[in-house]
Amino acid sequence: MHSTLKAVAMSGGVDSSVAATLLARGGGALVGFSMQLVADVRGGRCCSAEDFRDARAVADRLGFPHFILDMQEEFRTKILDPFAEDYANGRTPSPCVRCNTFLKFDALLARARGVGASRVATGHYAILDRDARTGRTLLRAAADPDKDQSYFLFDLSDAQRASAELPLGRLTKPEVRAIARDAGLLTAEKPESMDLCFASKGDSYHDVLARSGLTPSTTGGEIVDRRGERLGAHEGVSRFTVGQRRGLGIASPSPLYVLEIDAPGNRIVVGEERDLYRESAVVERVRWIPFDRPSGPVTATVRIRSNHEGARASIVDHGDGTASIRFETAQRAIAPGQAAVFYDGDLVLGGGWLC
Repeated sequence: MHSTLKAVAMSGGVDSSVAATLLARGGGALVGFSMQLVADVRGGRCCSAEDFRDARAVADRLGFPHFILDMQEEFRTKILDPFAEDYANGRTPSPCVRCNTFLKFDALLARARGVGASRVATGHYAILDRDARTGRTLLRAAADPDKDQSYFLFDLSDAQRASAELPLGRLTKPEVRAIARDAGLLTAEKPESMDLCFASKGDSYHDVLARSGLTPSTTGGEIVDRRGERLGAHEGVSRFTVGQRRGLGIASPSPLYVLEIDAPGNRIVVGEERDLYRESAVVERVRWIPFDRPSGPVTATVRIRSNHEGARASIVDHGDGTASIRFETAQRAIAPGQAAVFYDGDLVLGGGWLC
């Protein structure tokens, strides 16, 4: 194979199609890969026959080979199993982060290297920069704040970032669509994918797990208030997430929200919306990007979920893979299992998993 061969992860959507187009214009040999992650799609925006046909049509138009990789086993063990385990243990998972870390830039990269490609390009909206002083590959937010996906890439290792290419990072979505139209790509007007790409339209995460045979086996328990007084009953902690309001089945003069999921005690703790706010949090499995570990407290903007605008906070790394976060202003519905990602302007400093 060509020594400059690059692999392109192709979902069949407009973003990965334009990423491939830009790379093709830049010269060098390309090979396209689409990942078959689930067998039963039922209209989800992932792994459908239509998506694969679109990806192959784009590859044919641009003049490079395209292959479909059966990665259902990797997807089940690395994404679906932890997804179900998190819900069973009262956590709110972030499957998109894990998919990037363990599939696109790990399992897929390994497959790509098997055919001689040294790098994998995707249609993610984020920017990778090389730090000439340290040699590290830095991660920055995309130029289009409405499409920025740097949050979902924080957990990549430096080696993974160094092997990645993100051609769309400095473009806006309208610019990407315009490139697709000018190139005559059939994906130019294709709609956006769903947040949970492997779910069908109208499906809940319970439906996804049930179809995969992974429904968490939790038993019913109590719904209690902050004082521990019983207010009602539930059918399993996996059906709840912090901040949830609907589906509690409790009559109350004021709206009640899930404050805490006590999986070991099989209890759901509820309270008023004001009780959802917290000034501090702890994260585990911390990953820092510009450095191995900060020399002292770090002031940053912290996003506690993908659609969170971010809040100023002080972060103290404990040196054991955990860190404490102290927010300047209390934040609503800090959910264990979600990623907390640290920013200095557009530079991603790192992140960890809320626990």
